[in-house]
Amino acid sequence: MFLIFLFAIIFVAVDQISKYFILTNMTLGESITIINNFFFITSHRNRGAAWGILQDSRLFFIITTILFLVAIFIYILKSKKNFNKFDYIIFSLIIGGAIGNFIDRLRLREVVDFLDFNILGYNFPIFNFADTFICIGALLLAIKIYREE
Repeated sequence: MFLIFLFAIIFVAVDQISKYFILTNMTLGESITIINNFFFITSHRNRGAAWGILQDSRLFFIITTILFLVAIFIYILKSKKNFNKFDYIIFSLIIGGAIGNFIDRLRLREVVDFLDFNILGYNFPIFNFADTFICIGALLLAIKIYREE
């Protein structure tokens, strides 16, 4: 269980350091081209969830995140004897990502986003490392559940 929290702290640190860089070095709306017509670093804020849904629902997200983290911790405590290395990575990613965005909502009242992709003409919603960690963790969890059935 220690490893889950150690890796989660590392993921939170990566997320928060990257957001600190954006906050201190870019103005809101500023964009830097990394790969022409494909990948940009764009300073953006989101007061909602993925794709900007549920804007200005900060309290809802704070409460939901706390309940979610409590449920995850209870699950980990009950299941830790059956965990393998794959499980440590899965839950570290999900917890680290959830805490990364939770910190933003508490501290800034909004989430700092900056990873901006234009994929085949579709301007994908701007996101951050915490979002990436949550999505990768959720995908790995889905694979784990599928393989166990």
